[in-house]
Amino acid sequence: MSSRTRLIVMSISAPVIAFAIVGGFLGKVMAGQDAPYQHLKIFDDVVTMISSQYVEEVNIDKVMSGAMHGLADGLDPDSAYLTPAQVKQVEAGTPLPPAGVGLELTRQYYLRVIAARDNSPAAKAGLRTGDYIRAINDLPTREMSVWEGMRMLRGAAGTKVTVTVIRGNAADPHVVELVRQAEPPSVVTGRVAAPGVGYIRIAGISKDTAEQVKTHAADAVKNGATKLIVDVRRVSNGSPEDGLAVARLFVAKGTLAMRETKSGPRETIASAPGDGSITLPAVVLIDTGTSAAAEVFASALSGNKRADLIGEHTIGRAAEQKLIKLPDGAGLWLSTMRYLTPAGTPLHEKGLEPTVVVDDPDVEFGQPAPTADPILEKALEHLADKKAA
Repeated sequence: MSSRTRLIVMSISAPVIAFAIVGGFLGKVMAGQDAPYQHLKIFDDVVTMISSQYVEEVNIDKVMSGAMHGLADGLDPDSAYLTPAQVKQVEAGTPLPPAGVGLELTRQYYLRVIAARDNSPAAKAGLRTGDYIRAINDLPTREMSVWEGMRMLRGAAGTKVTVTVIRGNAADPHVVELVRQAEPPSVVTGRVAAPGVGYIRIAGISKDTAEQVKTHAADAVKNGATKLIVDVRRVSNGSPEDGLAVARLFVAKGTLAMRETKSGPRETIASAPGDGSITLPAVVLIDTGTSAAAEVFASALSGNKRADLIGEHTIGRAAEQKLIKLPDGAGLWLSTMRYLTPAGTPLHEKGLEPTVVVDDPDVEFGQPAPTADPILEKALEHLADKKAA
């Protein structure tokens, strides 16, 4: 190894060690006490071989950046390696541009759609949960983090962004131009779904959502509802705390969730006096686009036997991230706290299994969404069966 290469390896050793310890990467492959040192030795060997044997002159800085991105890629999709410039953005508290296209993203080889917000530019263009975003403005997403992708989609209202979309096993991508628009406040709507059954659609979760849900539940009762359907399909925004605030409306007594960090004690989040103002029997509609605040909400109701879950298995995205700076000015946007179900089982990266499984029908790109709603229909049938029993 040349002196220059050895110096570079030494300069990045501290960040690599910090990442490995915090992220748990090395812990997954430990075979004994010396395992961390063995893997760092292998890392050193790989850098040496690349420097000495690769057919072209090597840009070591680029190689090291790729290695750090790769380490973050091996964790959950929301963790990311940030460049020094990106770290400065986080530290400066620079607000995101005011407009977006209504997409929430995860990562699976490429960026992938978790959900498209109701009536957003993305939803109107036909994007759905599970679609792969292969490129944003012709920039491939193969090495792009969720942190980067979400920021690329935002901009000034009225400006355009192009996404290249792959759905299912289709070979040909679809290039879709979206016009950014200011994101409306999270909206809750309600209606009568069937005689005696109220339906509340939560299209997004924010600090105001609990109060809106409370109002719509009261309206449902005035309209004769004796049962309630709460729909949180394709809802992937909002903080877990806001999701728990909605859950408190339904759970009068019990554990709502647990959360834990790597080394701290597990924290139990319980209901409080005054919780449980909504007493109607309920079901919650979920799908693979249900995550974050909505997933914590659904978990709280299911775990307290307050509501059955109808629909699809959720994605398992229930963690909070924070910035951890590295010595060279770069950083890790790292999941450092995760939420668990009321029973203490993992929710993050595991998801929720519905009480009644109903698959949302597949739709070919460009085809209209089906008019039938099998998940809602099954929920109505499920409530009718419970009444008959």
